[in-house]
Amino acid sequence: MIVRSMTWVIGTLALAVLLAGIGILVPEYAVVAVTLALLVLVVGLTAYEPVALPILAMPALVVVERVGGGGVDLSLSDFALFGAFWFALFFAPRPYSAPMRSLLWLSALYQVATLFTVIVNPFTANIVEWFHAWLSVAGALVVGWAVGRAGRARLGLTLFLVPCLAIALLTCVTALEQLADGNTGPVYIDSPIAMHKNFIGCVLAFAALVAYARPWWVGWPRWFALGAFWLCSLGVLAAQARQALIGLAIGIMLITLRGDPDRKRSKLILLAAVPAIYFVVLAVQEQLSSDNEFNSANQRLTWYEDSIDVWQRNPWFGMGLRWWTAGVTEFVFQPPNVELEVLTSAGIVGLVGFLALFLGGMVVLWRINPRFGTLAFSMLMMRFVQGQFDLFWVSVQVTVPFVIVGVCLGAESYAESRRAARERTGSALPLEDLRSVEEMTVR
Repeated sequence: MIVRSMTWVIGTLALAVLLAGIGILVPEYAVVAVTLALLVLVVGLTAYEPVALPILAMPALVVVERVGGGGVDLSLSDFALFGAFWFALFFAPRPYSAPMRSLLWLSALYQVATLFTVIVNPFTANIVEWFHAWLSVAGALVVGWAVGRAGRARLGLTLFLVPCLAIALLTCVTALEQLADGNTGPVYIDSPIAMHKNFIGCVLAFAALVAYARPWWVGWPRWFALGAFWLCSLGVLAAQARQALIGLAIGIMLITLRGDPDRKRSKLILLAAVPAIYFVVLAVQEQLSSDNEFNSANQRLTWYEDSIDVWQRNPWFGMGLRWWTAGVTEFVFQPPNVELEVLTSAGIVGLVGFLALFLGGMVVLWRINPRFGTLAFSMLMMRFVQGQFDLFWVSVQVTVPFVIVGVCLGAESYAESRRAARERTGSALPLEDLRSVEEMTVR
């Protein structure tokens, strides 16, 4: 007791001295003072809630603004994830569950498979992207795990959904303004930050799928989840990102047809999902039959051919990750298909590692409790489907699905730990926003 009291006294005195120092620095060293103040804030929040930074990073995951250059071109989302990862690694509850460990091993397998291209093609962007891919998959899983395993799944996913709703609203307003001017084209947002239609579509599709799934352990009221789902879905339609629309339709079909132990889902939603896919197919067929060789469909065919050409120059190990930015070939495009992107970047060896990561990951997620696994599986499947029609290794579009998968796995482990604690004590436990540990863990 005396030791604990002394610790609090020493900590309070140290904090007081640090705050006084910050006050002295403010007039002449404002940047340093602000940095130290933020550090104090993070430390204070972590003392109160060990995974505070991973939770606070959730809304920042959709900030696509890019910084850097010369082969080190990362988004602010990447920096938020990087900072949150270290706090999640050291302060999140352990041990990892068996499914979480399996996904981390699959991620490690992919990193080993792509390490060969880093060795064979030594340029800056290649090395940076190798670490970036590791952070986007394994790092994202660890951050999501920290949020879910700490029992903060509801707060974390809500913080993720809020900026997505703002993007959706801005997208819909912009689309209405364009329609008023007779413009029926896709939506590109310039302010407050620039957002491409494919980024808008993919991110809003992730948010729409989470809102549609609405696992009851998240605890959202029905009106909020349905409103978020329809607003984000309208945003996907307004952006006219076809790969996002197909991915969302397939994700909805998976969640609807697999069934939910906690609620009955109307199959009427399939009447909207199937026509959405048909609409995209018709649009692509129309472009392919067009004389315009530079429309998106015909341009993709050209890129597919050029990608095969690039891959054949080093079929086993590829030309290096992000080869299109390094000037190693005469081409400067990122292949708009995930298999071709991996083949050109890391060759056949890299593609084997990639397929092991995604297909193996989906097998793992399909086998866990459907209350947690259905959303996680559908999210990973949706991203895989999106990658068949557009760029795949793009920071936010990869990070967000794996963070949400990590949240689901962490939430399952949290529920299991609560059930085990209740069995040991034989008494009721405060369950916060969770309805019943027994119901939650019934398979």
